[in-house]
Amino acid sequence: MTPVLELQGLQTSFVTPKSTIHALSDLSLRVGRGEILGLVGESGSGKSLTGFSINRLISPPGRVTHGEVRLHGQNILTLPEKEMRRLRGRKIAMIFQDPMMTLNPVLRIGNQIRDALLAHETLNAPEVRARAIAALDEVGIPAPEERLTAYPHQLSGGMRQRVAIAIALLHEPDLIIADEPTTALDVTIQGQILALVQRLCRERGTALVWISHDLAVVAGLADRIAVMYAGRIVEEGPVDDILDTPAHPYTRGLIASVPVPGRRGGRLQQIPGRMPALTDLPPGCAFAPRCAVATPACAEMPALGALRPNRAVRCHHPLIEGAAP
Repeated sequence: MTPVLELQGLQTSFVTPKSTIHALSDLSLRVGRGEILGLVGESGSGKSLTGFSINRLISPPGRVTHGEVRLHGQNILTLPEKEMRRLRGRKIAMIFQDPMMTLNPVLRIGNQIRDALLAHETLNAPEVRARAIAALDEVGIPAPEERLTAYPHQLSGGMRQRVAIAIALLHEPDLIIADEPTTALDVTIQGQILALVQRLCRERGTALVWISHDLAVVAGLADRIAVMYAGRIVEEGPVDDILDTPAHPYTRGLIASVPVPGRRGGRLQQIPGRMPALTDLPPGCAFAPRCAVATPACAEMPALGALRPNRAVRCHHPLIEGAAP
């Protein structure tokens, strides 16, 4: 079956007269219908840039310089900008970390939903109002009729994020890219939104790429995890496999740094050093300077190789027992 989203060898670069920086390199991913992929990694690893690259929202001097982004098998990087605008919001939706990036602070909620609807459909005023009320009701906003006349600043952070999700879901998109949309919310509201997104993806068959640095959130939400480091995927596989038997030293370090209930009094493990700047990447594996199992072989970039079906790692020395180096 053709996946909803497929990235093949994606490379996003920032080209200036003095240098070219490859911010994303050799990025390949697949997300199927109704599947949730968690894209995780440290700040600066390229997670958000991946989402913007998929949606062709990279500002100059950045641009996608190689590879393909396929939506239902069609390479959308080759589409004229006019056709791409028709896809955004209708077939591909994006939810941002800060809902105020989605919502206009000087327009009422009802007007913003109306504009999003009329951008892709021809509807009369009663139809727009009915669709807007239904959209707010679906994401659990109480008294949705009253919220149509509210301004964003009159809603709580959780309510604003629900409105942003409602707008993203208006046209029942095939793909949603969620860029850390619950980071600024309290734990209770975060849990409600995660449950909401998970339910809607299952019911509608929407493919979801959930970008996050929070492994605990991804563990309870995603079907598969892709771990990023310095602009590359270093490990990918089913969520339980990755969390139970991490194969890449970086993935193991991320998991070990998460507090565990019941383990009191001990020091959290941490990954030494910091991620190198994209302008100063070491030769070969970018994680090698911070890695406890690095050898001279790591001066050569490892390929993203299959450990077993549905499981891949980019490492010369994977940590799963019995795996070939």
